[in-house]
Amino acid sequence: MTRYLATRGADTNKTFTDVLLNGLASDGGLFIPEKWPTLSREDISHLGGVPYADIAYKVTEGFIGDSIDKTTYKNILRDVYQNEFNHSCVAPLVQIGPNAWVLELFHGPTLAFKDYALQLLGRLFDHVLEQRGERVTIVGATSGDTGSAAIEACRHCKNIDIFIMHPEGRTSDVQRRQMTTIDAPNVHNIALQGTFDDCQNLVKAMFNDKKFRGDMNLSAVNSINWARIMAQIVYYFTAAISLGAPARQVSFAVPTGNFGNIYAAYAARQMGLPIKRLIIGSNRNDILTRFFETGSMKTQSVEPSLSPSMDIQISSNFERYLCDLLGRDTAGIAKLMKSFKEKGSFSINAEHMRQATQEFDARRCDDHQTQALMAACYKETGYILDPHTAVGLFAGMQVREDPSVPLVALACAHPAKFPDAVEKAIGLRPQLPPHLADLFDRTELYTPLQNDLAKVQDFVRSNVNR
Repeated sequence: MTRYLATRGADTNKTFTDVLLNGLASDGGLFIPEKWPTLSREDISHLGGVPYADIAYKVTEGFIGDSIDKTTYKNILRDVYQNEFNHSCVAPLVQIGPNAWVLELFHGPTLAFKDYALQLLGRLFDHVLEQRGERVTIVGATSGDTGSAAIEACRHCKNIDIFIMHPEGRTSDVQRRQMTTIDAPNVHNIALQGTFDDCQNLVKAMFNDKKFRGDMNLSAVNSINWARIMAQIVYYFTAAISLGAPARQVSFAVPTGNFGNIYAAYAARQMGLPIKRLIIGSNRNDILTRFFETGSMKTQSVEPSLSPSMDIQISSNFERYLCDLLGRDTAGIAKLMKSFKEKGSFSINAEHMRQATQEFDARRCDDHQTQALMAACYKETGYILDPHTAVGLFAGMQVREDPSVPLVALACAHPAKFPDAVEKAIGLRPQLPPHLADLFDRTELYTPLQNDLAKVQDFVRSNVNR
């Protein structure tokens, strides 16, 4: 059975349910599997034509072990992927050029890729908590999409209180309203006066306050929670299998700020999926691209962009990859993360840099280039890209060198989530799907708070249902 360790060394030999409920390790590190479960070429070849939920079981069963009854877990997967997504393929591929594809990850209830993991996560939480007779308080930070997906996944959960912070004025109106128009007694929205990184830092600070963490029984749904990464691995397998894996390699281009989605692709490769290139697309907040150019991770100020979900300067999930890159040297990781917290930077040596640049490519795409690609794609194919998808596709086209290898760009959000950016690029305002058509008529419910740990903690204490 797979066991888990923490990147900074404090926690080892944890079960899946341990890492599901804890989210973050006791020393602030992130959980990763002690070893990667693998699928053979034969295993992968047998998944052709298999329904999404069944592929999800095959890909993730090694991470679950005996923490959850197998039949129960299969039923949860089928409930999620057969009932909560509005496309029979769940994550369909659309061709937009010669051997170039878009993987549509916006067919869930909140129109973003986060649904693919969070719909599963909500059900796993509720099942495990019901079994244990426990209740948890989820605190999360969002740059736009995680919050609405997490709220949608947890709004009906009997054993969860959820508090989501978003940076005030730094999400799209659609993103904000998808969070703040949910009227449920266990849902609490906080509009924080700061950036996404400020929100994320407060989440980490609450987890590192051991008394508060224990009193509130804190848990996490951000991509710091391993179960999020686990669920995202699945759609890399389904896409690659549809395009001929394992007999054929596939390259993926992923728009990313927090490194979680591209890390899931890295995990798929570690498990045996034949991936040729893993390509990171950054917007003007290009800390990841700068790292792969220089070997140094160094924060700068966050600048608003057309792709706000990527307006990030602290890529939390990068720590997971760094742990593998440094040979599971958890003491070394702890030292680097301490430097990053205190100085806003760290560097790796030339040997590790060579390995990193063999495993990933990274490119940046500014707002002008984003708009230009959105316009060109619509003119040439009639396909509407959201600005985040455009960033990833731009990076993929910059790196692509072998046209015989399929290039898959991840469409992480529906274009209607960013109507102003889309209209500016193509002159057409995308419409929301029917289930969200009245979104701008709904009443918003949220609480503005200063970027102050004590004030946020007081708000959480005052609003949990005990």
